[in-house]
Amino acid sequence: MPSTTPIETPPEAVAPLMRGIAVLRRLTDAGGTLSLSELERATGLARATVDRVTATLARMGHLRLDGRDATLAPRLMELGNAYLAAIGLPDLLGAHADALADELDESVSLAVADGDGIRFVHQATRRRAMSLSFRIGDLLPAERTGPGPLFAADWTGEEWERWRQRRAADPEDLTFPAVPPRARPEGDDFEERVAQARERGWSLDDQLIEPGLVALTAPVRNADGRPACAVSVVSHTSRHSVASLRDAALPRLRATVRAMEGALRDAAEFPPAPAPPADGPPAGLAAWTGASKQELGRGFIESLARGLTVLTAFGEGRDTLTLSAVAEATGLARATARRALITLEHLGYVTARERSFRLTPRVLGLGYPPLSRTTLSAIAAPHLAALAGRVHDSASLAVLDGDDIRYTARVATSRVMSVNITVGTRFPAYATSMGRVMLAGLERAERAERLARVTPRALTPHTVTDRGELAAVLDEVARSGHALVDEELEEGLRSIAVPVRDRGGTVVAAVNVAMHSVRRTAEECVGDILPELRATADRIEADLRVAGRFAPIPVD
Repeated sequence: MPSTTPIETPPEAVAPLMRGIAVLRRLTDAGGTLSLSELERATGLARATVDRVTATLARMGHLRLDGRDATLAPRLMELGNAYLAAIGLPDLLGAHADALADELDESVSLAVADGDGIRFVHQATRRRAMSLSFRIGDLLPAERTGPGPLFAADWTGEEWERWRQRRAADPEDLTFPAVPPRARPEGDDFEERVAQARERGWSLDDQLIEPGLVALTAPVRNADGRPACAVSVVSHTSRHSVASLRDAALPRLRATVRAMEGALRDAAEFPPAPAPPADGPPAGLAAWTGASKQELGRGFIESLARGLTVLTAFGEGRDTLTLSAVAEATGLARATARRALITLEHLGYVTARERSFRLTPRVLGLGYPPLSRTTLSAIAAPHLAALAGRVHDSASLAVLDGDDIRYTARVATSRVMSVNITVGTRFPAYATSMGRVMLAGLERAERAERLARVTPRALTPHTVTDRGELAAVLDEVARSGHALVDEELEEGLRSIAVPVRDRGGTVVAAVNVAMHSVRRTAEECVGDILPELRATADRIEADLRVAGRFAPIPVD
């Protein structure tokens, strides 16, 4: 949390960058969507300024404008990804946290210190009726968590004073949107818990955030002995008391911490090679901002776009950068990069030491919490809407579910004669275009096994039911990268589909366009619709790559 003492704005600060960050913070706190009028009231900015800021952020792909609403978009997660890649903790320790969650059958989280709060950087949750609802990037007050006492054990007198000021100014924790208001504003025992944590080397959270939530936490230390992060095992009182959780989980938690600290030592000894900056505007920032300014005129704020781009200069192997390195990575003039860094440091998103800069956990507060819980269907929805608007036919997303496909997103068109399918509808995969591209994406052995266990039946006189012929059809689909099904599922229905792949190249879903056969010939589907489908799949995959870098994206 920021200090309660006002800090004078540096004269070199970039005002449009400060306004853009204010808009992103308000959208984040609101769960990802606000109307433009609500943004005007929440930020105190003039409506014309809100319009320009949101137009610029939309041009960058950081939010989506839908009528009067502004909604955070997956591309914004590039900023938080830069921080998470720079610190390296999710990549180095995430698998250990996931293994501990599997071993204990409890939720496990990694958190870092952020001022007098803690912020989550990794979550391995269990799917239960009563489960952990915190998200990557959520900020919690230190005194109401398990990690807080462990981090506070190293606080200076000045840091303790800032904490006391914040507690006095906000006794109910209303400035922490991720937690419910404090039920008992006074009389907590945080300093006593800090002393206990310092002595024990671990800490407990006995329903401090809300009734029923208990946690056991231990620090994960760097080679210099300072906590790099804290790992927590989180349960519910229906499964454990805080004492039984300690008894059941502490030995395995300590073993996991030892493995994590070994991973940190190995990484320090053999640091990763610097990865290239994220794809997008940085590679040709000057040309991109120039073209955007020419297209949008005064509606595009170059200094805002350039300032946010500075955050993406950091990443794996680039956790600490000089001004020259930031300027080189972004293509910005040194003077421009310097002003952006001064602004970001003033706002708490960057720290400076000995002419080098590092990102802070606060970067995760720019959209990451709501976006880290997105789904593939939510990512695909605006792209499907745009596709349906271009081709004037229904567009859908489906996943493979057993031997069927199941529709998870759909945008229908208004026609007298249209394809009547809803989200949740299931069809046999072998007789659908989306099913065939997903079956074709499987390894050949798994594909053969799936064909062997189904008994294809004729849904229309055109349905391919011979297994050998189906195998040949799927081979061709695998080669061509698309499937066209002509009246095999239903007479008069023609559809064409392409696969959607995740970051690793695995086919996880498919998108299609479906129409009555009188609308277009098969040749017209391939010539006119297929390029649009492929472009749509590319856009969905681009968002999926960004969103899925550190947050698991449910496909169903």
